[in-house]
This record gives sequence, structure tokens and C-alpha cells, in this order.
Amino acid sequence: MSSPAKPAPKTVAIYCRKSTEEGLDREFNSLDAQRQSCEHFAASQRGEGWVVSPERYDDGGFSGGNTDRPGLQRLMADVDAGKVQVIAVYKLDRMSRSLTDFVGLLQKLDAKQVAFVSVTQHFNTATPMGRLMLNILICFAQFERENTIERIRDKVAATKRQGRWCGGVPILGYDVITRKLAVNAAEAEQVRAIFALYLEKKGLVGVIRELDERGWTNKAWTSGTNHRRGGKEFSKSTLSRLLTNILYTGNIRYRGDLIHGEHAPIVDQATFDAVQSLLQRQHRSGGAETRNKHHALLRGLLTCAPCGCGMTYCYSRRGPKFYQYYICDHSRSHGADTCPMPRLPAMELERLVVDEIAAICRDARVAGTVITEATRQQASEVAGLRGRLRDAETLMAKLGENPERDGNRLLQAGVQVEAARALLADAEATVIPKGAARVALGQFEPIWSALVPVERAQLLRALVERIRVDGQAGKVSFVFRAGGIAALARQTAGVSTASGEP
Repeated sequence: MSSPAKPAPKTVAIYCRKSTEEGLDREFNSLDAQRQSCEHFAASQRGEGWVVSPERYDDGGFSGGNTDRPGLQRLMADVDAGKVQVIAVYKLDRMSRSLTDFVGLLQKLDAKQVAFVSVTQHFNTATPMGRLMLNILICFAQFERENTIERIRDKVAATKRQGRWCGGVPILGYDVITRKLAVNAAEAEQVRAIFALYLEKKGLVGVIRELDERGWTNKAWTSGTNHRRGGKEFSKSTLSRLLTNILYTGNIRYRGDLIHGEHAPIVDQATFDAVQSLLQRQHRSGGAETRNKHHALLRGLLTCAPCGCGMTYCYSRRGPKFYQYYICDHSRSHGADTCPMPRLPAMELERLVVDEIAAICRDARVAGTVITEATRQQASEVAGLRGRLRDAETLMAKLGENPERDGNRLLQAGVQVEAARALLADAEATVIPKGAARVALGQFEPIWSALVPVERAQLLRALVERIRVDGQAGKVSFVFRAGGIAALARQTAGVSTASGEP
């Protein structure tokens, strides 16, 4: 009697995964334990022709929530190449915790007639029962993953409500000691200097250049695996994240609420609010505060009358000639035929704008209208801030009735009161008598002639919020800032002092 034919050999690829890198530097780690279990199971299937592949398909420190893993990608590439007939894993969730991802992987394996085996859950996809069990187990794996995510979210919420730091990448100015933020004195001085530089330079690029000259970089730290991280030069994005990080005020933001943190502040609230206000103005104006090498006077102030879009400063060269002009943003990005506004020569438009402002300042009737509107805007702004301060003080007094129960909210209310007081003080400082306002407007032309280009741009942005341009009609109209006349009055005082006038 002839012996039964031996089954054809089947190459078994063993896939192992661990979500974190913790313990992977040990001589025998979790990945090794998973592979050993799979090798023992494969040895019991030698009668079926199973032969373990010497290639290791390991993913240490990768989540099972997606398929973006190098070991898995190499495994699927070998499946496509026909090098693998069986895939063995220690448990189903080592392959994937996402039902959608796993179904996609399973379809690829079916197309290549590759079996999938979980050695501790006793099924394989070569049988109908194995397929049923597979779908049931992957549903439970995804359910457990979603429950884990929900538990983590609840823990983060509870931690933030207590004003505690929840972890993440360390930031400049603080060190992480026993999972808490502790002020690093030397870095804290750098952070305060960066905030002051931004208020001085009024632009991210200017600050970055200064930081590069000083050799200052982002936070450098050592990870749990003793790898050196951070320490890179500042970019616009990293500088912007630093300037908008509420942690520097000693607070934590959670779902729109401001919570007093257990860590010490580095930047005072008034400075932080001033920086946020400047950042918002730059965002709305497309970077109006940013200096440029051509001193474009109207950059960020212009609005195209026909389509309502902003206007951009541009320049070009043709041989020895240098052309400067302002162009509608919509026309620039969608084609010249989409807006009737032509390109406007920069020098002529800037001269027209300055002449129009000077004419307004000379005309007593028009100047009176501007002063009246500015006074109305200032009164409205001050009234609103006073109401905001009253509301914050009322809330603080109410919470003070039971400080033990409302301790965190009481501290948060105190921060809001201080912020409201600072903003109100700034707004009240811009209010000047009508007589002084008329004098300030009357001094516009002599002040303008005494300023250098950069100072002219700063004065114009302090005085005017928006300039509406109708290129076809050759007209411009202005929206003056509520505190613009006060800024002009301060400039008047500065010129008078410099010239020796009493």
C-alpha cells in the first residue's frame, strides 16, 4: 500500500505588534513572546506542510487603529508577490483593531488564497466557522478599542477640570517633573522676551530673524527612550503656536472654558491679550503689520470696491525698470477678467490716499464728522467693556460665597476680571477731548513730513482701519479706527517734544 502524498509546503508569515515602545529594548520582549507562541503552533501543523518564514514582520510602537505600519506593509507586499500562504498572529487585535481595516485586509488575503490564523483563539479563515468567529471577534476588538478611547477622554476631561496638565510635547519655559509643569527660569525669560519682541516687531518674520540671530530655538528635551527631541529653529507655525499657547498665562483651556491651572504663569494676562489682539488684526488684514523691504504703505489696508476683496501689493522688474502696484486678490487668483478693478500704480495710489487724509484733516466740517464718529465708537467700546467687567465682577462675587465648592471657577473668574480691567484701561486711554482731537488732526501734515517710511506705515495703520478703493472712478473712502485720533495725538506730542516745543 502506497503512503499518502505529502501536502505542498505552505510558507507561514508570523506578524507581531506592540502599541508602545516600552520594554522593546529588553533581551526577550513582547514581540519575541508573540513570535514564539506562533512558532510553536506552526510546528504542530507540520503535517499540513507549514514552514515558518525566517522573515520577521514586527511593528513595535504602532497602533492597531490603522494600517500605516511598516511591518504590515512589507507583509502585504510579500502576500501580493505570492511568497506567503498563511499568516499567523498571537491574537486577532495584533493584526487590527478596526473592523473596516480588517475586512479590507481579509478581502486581499481571500483574493490571494492566503489563510489567516489566530493561534490563541483557535480559528482560521479557511473554514466557514472560522470566518464567522473572525467577524465576531473583530467586532469585540473594535468595541474594546472605542471603550478605551472613551475612558481616556473621560480621564483627560477630569484632569483638565482640575487644572492639571495632561501631557504631550513639553513647551519652552517649562520642564516636566513628575508629570507636572515646573517653570524653567532661563527658558521663561526667553518666552517673555519673545512676547515682547512680537509686540515690538509687529510681525512673525521680524521676530524669527531676531531669534535666529540670538541662537534661540524651540524646546529641547529627552524622550522616555533617551532620544533627543526638539531644539529646532523657529518657523512661522511654531512661533505662532508659542504666542497663542494659553498655558503661559497659568491657565488651561478645555472645550472653550478657561480653567486656572496648577502650574505657575510665565506671561501676564495683559501682555498675552495684547499679543492675541495683534495676531487677530494681522490675520484679518493679511499681515498688515508685517514690514516689507519696499515699505508698501497701504499693505493690508485696501479693499476693492467692485468685488469687496482685499488688495495685494506686488512688484515686477523689466530690465532696469522696477514696477510697483496694488492688485485685487480675486483678480490675481482668478484672472483679470473676473474683476473690473485695474492694477493701480503703488506710488500714485499712496499719494492719493495721503492727500485725501490731509484734505479731511484740513476741512473743519469733515474733520468734525470723523471726530464725532470716532467718539461714538469709543463710547460704545468703553460701555461694552464696562458691562463685561461688571458681569465678571458679579460672577466672581457670587462664586466667592462658596469658595470651597467653586474654587476653580472662582480663580477663572478672577482671571477674567483682570483681563477685562486691562482692556477697559486701554480703551479709556484712547478717549481724548474733541478740542485735542481737532488739534491732532490739524497737525497731520507736519507730522507726516517728519516721519520715516516705516513710521508712516505705523501711523497710517493706527489711524485707518480700512481704505475702500474705486479705481475706475478714482475715489477712495476711509474707515477710521476708534483710537486712531488718540494715536495721532500721541504722535503729535512726540514730534513736539523732539522739536523742543513746550
